Amino acid sequence: MSKTLAGTASGAFSRRPIQAAALAALAGTLAACGGDGTQLNKLPADITHHGATTYGATAVGTGATAATQDLLTGGLGKTGLGAALPAYADPAAPTAAELRRNAIHSNYRGLVDITANGGYGRFYGPNIDAAGNDTGGEGLIPGREYIGSIDDGSGNKRSVVAVQIPTSFNPDAPCLVLGPSSGSRGVYGAIATAAEWGLKHGCAVALTDAGKGMGLYDPTDDTVNRIDGTRATRSAAGALSHFAATLTDTARAAFNAAFPNRLALKHAHSQQNPEKDWGNDTLAAARYALWALNEEYARVSWDGSTKEARFDGGNTLVIAGSVSNGGAAVLRAAEQDSEGLIDGVVAGEPSAQPASTSGYGVNLGGAAVPAYGKPLFDYFTFANLYQPCASLAPTAVLGEATTYNIMGSAAFRALATNRCAALAARGLVTGATTADRAADALARLRAYGYGAENDTMHNAHYGLGNAAIITMMYANAYGRFSVADNVCGLSVAATSATTGEVVPVVANTKAASFALGNGTANGSPASVVYNNSVGGARQWSFGVSPTSGTADLALDSALCLRALALGADPATGAALTDSTTPTLAQSQAVRAGVNDVLLNGKLRGKPVMMVGGRSDALIPVNHSERAYAAFNRLQEGEGSQLRYIEVTNAQHFDGFLGLAGFDTRFVPLHVYFNAAMDAMYARLKNGAALPPSQVVRAVPRGGTPASAPALTAANIPAISTAPAAADAIGFSGTSINVPN
Repeated sequence: MSKTLAGTASGAFSRRPIQAAALAALAGTLAACGGDGTQLNKLPADITHHGATTYGATAVGTGATAATQDLLTGGLGKTGLGAALPAYADPAAPTAAELRRNAIHSNYRGLVDITANGGYGRFYGPNIDAAGNDTGGEGLIPGREYIGSIDDGSGNKRSVVAVQIPTSFNPDAPCLVLGPSSGSRGVYGAIATAAEWGLKHGCAVALTDAGKGMGLYDPTDDTVNRIDGTRATRSAAGALSHFAATLTDTARAAFNAAFPNRLALKHAHSQQNPEKDWGNDTLAAARYALWALNEEYARVSWDGSTKEARFDGGNTLVIAGSVSNGGAAVLRAAEQDSEGLIDGVVAGEPSAQPASTSGYGVNLGGAAVPAYGKPLFDYFTFANLYQPCASLAPTAVLGEATTYNIMGSAAFRALATNRCAALAARGLVTGATTADRAADALARLRAYGYGAENDTMHNAHYGLGNAAIITMMYANAYGRFSVADNVCGLSVAATSATTGEVVPVVANTKAASFALGNGTANGSPASVVYNNSVGGARQWSFGVSPTSGTADLALDSALCLRALALGADPATGAALTDSTTPTLAQSQAVRAGVNDVLLNGKLRGKPVMMVGGRSDALIPVNHSERAYAAFNRLQEGEGSQLRYIEVTNAQHFDGFLGLAGFDTRFVPLHVYFNAAMDAMYARLKNGAALPPSQVVRAVPRGGTPASAPALTAANIPAISTAPAAADAIGFSGTSINVPN
């Protein structure tokens, strides 16, 4: 409670008559206080608390009880996280504890490079302490974990929160790290980033899926994942259902008959547009964490009914730090933080979508870049058209045959050639030969804001399916479409690896989906399906477009998705109508959803460290970090406390560094996220100045693809407190200047 009210409650009341309005206001305030005037600990109204578990971290192994797990590694330790996924005692019915353990394993490895010659275990990892020293141990962190969910009262929104409180937490110097998940991941989606840094520094950590997560719904049997990951029918799960599509039994039966064996994913099909709430969910997680800390460390209230409110945003150091979509979430949270909960922000490779491209500019090496600040759905639907064709251009060839390198597969080269031909037939590329068309496609990508550093990444991202997955999922999310809408003829299902045909999801795969999947249709356990493919529904990469009659990677669906972004046919420019496919109404719904998630650039004067990789072809820096830094400067002027660190030879997925050719070309960006967290902590704890905005020139490891030499400190130079003029990022008026 405020100091003023505290004084009156301790005996300083005046004996003069109190006006009725003042008395009513005082009564409302006292409702949250105890009989002795102290503030009481109240569970936030939008939070449902599901329980708390103490993890003892007394052993390392594949056991899955509270005694054998810990907060950071699920009891697996550094060695176990680097090894294969542990087996389940009963693969058909994994326990909640087993699913937690394996979800931590999967999410940790999904965010960082764990290969022997990478930085794992030497520059980062559970065994590396807060000072950067190798402890020689496994790095288990004991403590207590609270699980709750955020609900808007509709019963349809359910964002999961895990508050981790290490035994090393110092209640006399409280700190809290907010870690919304990256990508579409579940509640442990920031375990390797925000959680690892925070727990090692003795901070509590508030993790949230922010309305995403591995909410897998199966319309065939009406089953869901519970919040703890175990499976149940929708009715049996009740309020613990993570996500179920809003279909009546009649509608579900009709959908199953017309589209058998389809699935639904929470991020895509919740009809909530969860991205608009990423910031508020992060703030709600902070409030839940403060409540949990009070439950753990505050005194019992005077009447023994509850705990006092010892910790709040005013006396607890709070850093919001995460990467990718989590990076966007912490920026959004800072913009929305009217309560002053957050003290500082660290956003790694964020999907930072500025609300405008007017009034500022982006320069590279003194020259204006061709495009910047476009919304994610815009540039992804553009890339979804051109990346496979562009990947055939000589400068885009990666050179090594890797799992996600489409140039490493003769079959995929043939499909990309078909895509080039189909684009040419529609006038979307020029050139009489495949080589000419590929060069034109690559030039179009560069003109749309992708840099030369992205050239060799296009084939990898397209081969991984990023463009097809993201455009399908975000079209549904932004437009708030039902799974039954099959927007652009696309759905989600398990598919045959050899034919691409829809197949029933394997029961054991579905049972383990909470731990196995990353919340997207990346094949585990479901893929994007093109329902309208010639010859019947097929996984998107097998898709044969009706208009071309060729296996062109389902171009017709990509054109439909692009039309949603434009409100017009991308080939003819004709405006959409109520009778076109897609319809004008569908496009309007998607574009309205996009507008709902754009950032306003006003960070309320908070200190912010933003980190990006120059070679990031998933979230290109021209459209995200560079543009947002300039937009923020336009909004906050010289009073802005945002610092931008751009790292050369770094890209979006550190997990790619285990692939041939990526190990030799790129360094882990995760190292710089940790460094930015260190810098922010020093700023907030000790008043140290944040390092200036700068380009950090990381050095590739080189060597032979698939066996690059070990990462050394020379490959990952530190962020400088006084960068050379040739490395300093500055401004000319409202245009950001990034050196080459």
